[in-house]
Amino acid sequence: MDHTNHVRLTTTELTPANLEGATVYGADDDKVGSVDHVHGTSSVVIDVGGFLGIGAKPVAVSFSDLEWMRDEDGDVHGVTNWTKDQLKAMPEHRD
Repeated sequence: MDHTNHVRLTTTELTPANLEGATVYGADDDKVGSVDHVHGTSSVVIDVGGFLGIGAKPVAVSFSDLEWMRDEDGDVHGVTNWTKDQLKAMPEHRD
């Protein structure tokens, strides 16, 4: 996915309503997961792996590890330098 024409979200747009369910793309620009929920004010929990949400591993990452943007259709997504394998290797997040 080419993100060059996508609009970056402002800090006021970084809300649970905008981010939860957003697709997350990794270093290789492949889909690495989706945002399960916003955790506090500085991190999000991403469901990595699995199929249709089953068997996914939740991992917490900092907001600063993602660049948040909106595509031409208005869909919000995040882009990170982490690969799917790197995210899978992180400790599982437990609320």
